[in-house]
Amino acid sequence: MTSDSSISLSRRSLLAAGCICLGCAVSGPLLAGVLSVETGTPEFYRLLVGDYEVTVLSDGKSPLPAMRLLQGNAASIADALRRSALGEEVETSHNSFLVNTGKRLVLVDAGAGSLLGPRTGRLLTNLRAAGYRPEQVDEVYLAHMHADHIGGLMYGDQLSFPNAIVRADQRDSNYWLSEDNMQAAPEAAKRFFQAALLSLSAYINIGRLRTFDGITELVSGITTRPAYGHTPGHTMYEVQSRDERLLLWGDIVHVAAVQFGDPSVTIGYDVDRIEAEQEHLRVFGDAAQNRYMIGGAHLPFPGLGHVHRDGGARYTFAPLS
Repeated sequence: MTSDSSISLSRRSLLAAGCICLGCAVSGPLLAGVLSVETGTPEFYRLLVGDYEVTVLSDGKSPLPAMRLLQGNAASIADALRRSALGEEVETSHNSFLVNTGKRLVLVDAGAGSLLGPRTGRLLTNLRAAGYRPEQVDEVYLAHMHADHIGGLMYGDQLSFPNAIVRADQRDSNYWLSEDNMQAAPEAAKRFFQAALLSLSAYINIGRLRTFDGITELVSGITTRPAYGHTPGHTMYEVQSRDERLLLWGDIVHVAAVQFGDPSVTIGYDVDRIEAEQEHLRVFGDAAQNRYMIGGAHLPFPGLGHVHRDGGARYTFAPLS
């Protein structure tokens, strides 16, 4: 970081801060023209992982048609939703994670920006409310290149993070930024490729998109962990300091009420359903056995907690208290 954007880790008085903004979900077109900025209570949550400060930033919430998109035994999915007092449509959180190592300020996922309608696009507002400025962000790490993780890279026609390098797995870059892949995709799927080009082209043009291959330590204490399946290059990010560990697992789970109890349930957005199911089982098992904290992009805000085995291949999620 430059000297005028250096970040102090001494602001311990803010560590417990975090508020939840409530409202009604409104869906919108993928490529909405104007970024909607809602007013309301700032939504961020701060904690320490060893010596590192981690701030969860909400980009907002949006409705997810669970019964239509989740793939598995329909009766079991419906029963799991009913037992959690949920309907066929589930409000879904969009969480990003700001990691301050003391030397680098790293944002994991950039939110949807203007791409998912008026109930998202709150990331920059909440980042500022948490005491940071977008120009202070040194690096942005992408779990994958779906619109709700990359749309916030742009604010209108301006870079949201003008001093940041953007990093993603080479497999995702090769897939979503390919004109040939977009032309070959079904018409309904072309919007995913369009969103990737719209969000990343400006960074590519100035040499700010950097890719990695598989397991890589990007900065001291933050290491990539491949979890391919949801997309070709879907990646988790392990934050480790001293003896504490936080795994930011991206889109391993979309609907907690269903998928922890039945990890075989996948979602229609998965590029490779079989591989995604295998990753659910692998990651759930490892998190439960080794008892580290996880952070989920779509778990209810702030998306932090622990995974516990509930017999066989069933698991439960214990949110951070």
